[in-house]
Amino acid sequence: MGRLRARITDKRVCALVKAFLKAGVMTADGGREETLTGTPQGGILSPLLANIALSALDDHFTRQWQASKGQRDKRRRQGLGNWRLIRYADDFVVMVSGQRHHAEALREQTAAVLAPLGLRLAQEKTRVVHIDEGFDFLSFTIRRMRKRGTSKRYVYTIPSKTAIQAAKGRVSAKTYRSTRNQNPQTLIQGINRFLAGWANYFRHGVSSAAFHALDYHAWGRIMRWLRHKYKHRRSGIGMPELRRRFCLPGTWQFAVNGVVFTGASSVPVTRYRYRGSNIPTPWTPQPTAAS
Repeated sequence: MGRLRARITDKRVCALVKAFLKAGVMTADGGREETLTGTPQGGILSPLLANIALSALDDHFTRQWQASKGQRDKRRRQGLGNWRLIRYADDFVVMVSGQRHHAEALREQTAAVLAPLGLRLAQEKTRVVHIDEGFDFLSFTIRRMRKRGTSKRYVYTIPSKTAIQAAKGRVSAKTYRSTRNQNPQTLIQGINRFLAGWANYFRHGVSSAAFHALDYHAWGRIMRWLRHKYKHRRSGIGMPELRRRFCLPGTWQFAVNGVVFTGASSVPVTRYRYRGSNIPTPWTPQPTAAS
């Protein structure tokens, strides 16, 4: 609240935020629990308040990153590390150009910056890893690997295994036997919408293989769903009949009453769309006239 008041002078807005923090949370059985510290998980203000609180971390690392390229080169020649903070709400990663002990020292430094704010690093989620080992950040796996067919190594950003498994789980849930009461076009429309939304988030990484793997899983689930929904015998309808009734002519692409299964692969992949400081922000400092 102190950092909020430093930016927002309207006392009514500050009082509203404070009331939100003290409002408590509803339990599963309809009761109410007090919130003594922190922000309610999943609350609409939680990401905003995380940005406000952790702006102290941004300020700390920005002061060190503003060194010129020549100064960073000098640090490298002296055996010192260089680093940069990348943060999204309360999730952040510090990229270090140096040795492991430089990264471990930065971890302790980060904990020291957060301590006065009443925050601490989650030990189970905080690791020091080499870029060749890779790490997960915002559902992406970022890792340096050898490019296929060459001896060169590049850093790749791909959808994480956890994100892919979660998406497959969502598709499986949509095709459980309990959903066979709906018509095929409704099922395909729902899966198309989910896969398109998922793919739009991951479209700026190396995601083509993940998209095809997810489409393969979804196609298999839809195939089994249709065979069991319209079965005439215990084993379900045969594959030739399935293709004739539910696929585009001459293909294995599902199409029912004008609704075509498009999947995640219909979303074009645009690798590494970087905007950096070109992202507009209302908080860009304005030049002030000298007095």
